Amino acid sequence: MSSFSRSGHIVDVVNRKIFPGTVFVEDGVIVNIIPDDKPKDSCYIMPGFIDAHVHIESSMLIPSEFSRLATVHGTVGTVSDPHEIANVLGVEGVRYMIDDSKKVPFHFCFGAPSCVPATNFDTAGGEISPNDIETLFSDSGLTYLSEVMNYPGVLQADPSVMKKIAIAKNHDLPIDGHAPGLKGELAKNYFSSGITTDHECFSLEEALDKIACGCSIIIREGSAAKNYEALHSLIERYPEKVMFCSDDKHPHELVDGHINLLVRRSIVKKGYDLMNVLRAATLNPIRHYNLKIGLLQKDDSADFIVVDNLVDFLVKETYIKGAMVAKNGKSLIQSVPTSNIPNVFLTEKKSESDFFVKATSKKIHVILPENGQLITKKDVAIAKIQEGGYVSDVEGDVLKMCVVNRYQNAKPAIAFIKNFGLKVGAIASCIAHDSHNIVAVGCTDKDLCEAVNLLILQKGGIAAVSKEKQMALPLPVAGIISPDDGYKVAAKYAEIDAFAKSLGTKLDAPFMTLSFMALLVIPEIKLSDKGLFDGSKFNFLPLNAE
Repeated sequence: MSSFSRSGHIVDVVNRKIFPGTVFVEDGVIVNIIPDDKPKDSCYIMPGFIDAHVHIESSMLIPSEFSRLATVHGTVGTVSDPHEIANVLGVEGVRYMIDDSKKVPFHFCFGAPSCVPATNFDTAGGEISPNDIETLFSDSGLTYLSEVMNYPGVLQADPSVMKKIAIAKNHDLPIDGHAPGLKGELAKNYFSSGITTDHECFSLEEALDKIACGCSIIIREGSAAKNYEALHSLIERYPEKVMFCSDDKHPHELVDGHINLLVRRSIVKKGYDLMNVLRAATLNPIRHYNLKIGLLQKDDSADFIVVDNLVDFLVKETYIKGAMVAKNGKSLIQSVPTSNIPNVFLTEKKSESDFFVKATSKKIHVILPENGQLITKKDVAIAKIQEGGYVSDVEGDVLKMCVVNRYQNAKPAIAFIKNFGLKVGAIASCIAHDSHNIVAVGCTDKDLCEAVNLLILQKGGIAAVSKEKQMALPLPVAGIISPDDGYKVAAKYAEIDAFAKSLGTKLDAPFMTLSFMALLVIPEIKLSDKGLFDGSKFNFLPLNAE
């Protein structure tokens, strides 16, 4: 690798200072940083940004394509939990992500998924045992235990959960948390197990309670879950305990920005100290996870970015291991062809009658989602009944939704959801956290059936239908990822997202919101392929509310 130098204002995040200087790089390593009397360039050179918790699969892109989009915004590394693909394919899925990530210059720090399947209350395709965790740490180089979503298992000292935590401790590796709403003694007990982070805080009170337990808070701003406004004051109050993450980022939003948007927002709109903000985006995750990513110090890996100023943070250049990987908004990383398309999709086409549910009560339990959040509320509605069965009440915005088991032939599980807002048609997604069965919501049983069958025919992806039109985005890798050019996938996603919104929904991210309606480990009420589930009590709930 050739040697080079780059001059400008050096933003030394480690030592909290800015000075004019020149960075000298040889063979991918910073060999010296020499201060200059006067700046030779008006730009600013600083460490690259880190996404401290992300599921690459939620971008619908393979890791190599994700890197092409992210580096344009100054991201040089991610702390990545591959549990989405693991829930479909098990260890094979994790290794697929690792293998693809090695084909590009980017720092992917993958963790060993701790909760595959996430619960025993739905059907997944893969399973990762404690022995698998040990193998992934020993043989595959994974460097942390991914989010421990089974918080009841921790609180009840479930043997399998505790064994996985013990394995991570034996390897002296960090353990990520996932404890939405947990406070007080429950939070204290959860974090006393050795878990050190949480990205699920929905309120400042909850975050402060967890910090008191010794936890670091990862402020999340993704496509569906947006917690920044509730938590941003932590940047000033507890700067050493804060990191930034996207968690789940759809491709068209990744095209627009990444962690750089949170940096700009924190400094320009909120007025927080520059170094505290940059530490949340760089130093804190690097030190917490022991990442082998440079911090713009002598002898570090040459992982840094060049921005035009400290207001707009427009990324002019991104370097990883001394290689320029993005310049002036264009990725310099080439797409990597792949012939390996692993998947498991065994269910067969459904008929409209499969979505019929006999009415047994005038009142039904319904799921009440919140725009911009993953949590839901449990509500009761007056059911609309036709020909002896429950149907969608479009006028009342109480719509029928379903989860269809993709791994075997089974009758769809049915529930109802409010606040989704569709006026016509249906949308469906095989991105359905965490087991990735098919989840759909629609205005009629016919609409639901058509949207679901579109995904069954192409073995995964997302779809939207109306009386006049059908649209689908194929995601052939595990039914949830595309191997295609990331920018083309983003454009196609933006198109189908706009179509879904034209059907009447007012949700900011209808497909992302829908994808979390099957995630049982987020309270309060969700739907699995086995039925309606109360996430607060961790048991099934009848559709009948009388």
